[in-house]
Amino acid sequence: MIKNVVFDLGGVLFDWDPRYLYQELLPTAAEVNYFLENICTNEWNKEQDAGRSLAEGTRVLIEKYPEHAELIRHYYSDWPKSLKGEITGTVEILSELKQSGFNLYALTNWSAETFVYAKNNYDFLNDFIDIVVSGEEKCVKPDAKLYQILLDRNHINANASLFIDDRQENIDTALTLGMKGILFTSPEQLRDQLEIFALI
Repeated sequence: MIKNVVFDLGGVLFDWDPRYLYQELLPTAAEVNYFLENICTNEWNKEQDAGRSLAEGTRVLIEKYPEHAELIRHYYSDWPKSLKGEITGTVEILSELKQSGFNLYALTNWSAETFVYAKNNYDFLNDFIDIVVSGEEKCVKPDAKLYQILLDRNHINANASLFIDDRQENIDTALTLGMKGILFTSPEQLRDQLEIFALI
């Protein structure tokens, strides 16, 4: 019986994409794509999600690509522009689950420094009993260590837990730990899946 529901944040509850920022800074979609696929990459950002400071991450990248220094600095100095806002349909589901009495948790790959902005600006985050932030723990999904921190810290039974994430590799880790999993594609699809689990 499911008692605990664990949410990923980015891509599930938050519409985050650095393209929102860089389409204001670069003239064409092709240039935006090139910059984010080759300079400020997901792999580079994940280093900050894993605990490297924003200042150090920025310094290292500027050292490698000095000709792009100004654009690189914008990634974190204007970081809130990459966060378009909450995904309303999923936030509504979160509220319904809370009202139904489920224990709600979050497990996110997120820099500890930028997460402060989200925490201060989005009240729905208060619906969670605990939020495990990769940048605070110095490890990232799909590493099972991050999941285990959540389970141990909150005395959670994995077999009574459901994990929702938008990346299959993160779901796979949850399954190996004994949790159930839903690969998120949209609020509508999530609602359908939760109905199959008889949670809403």
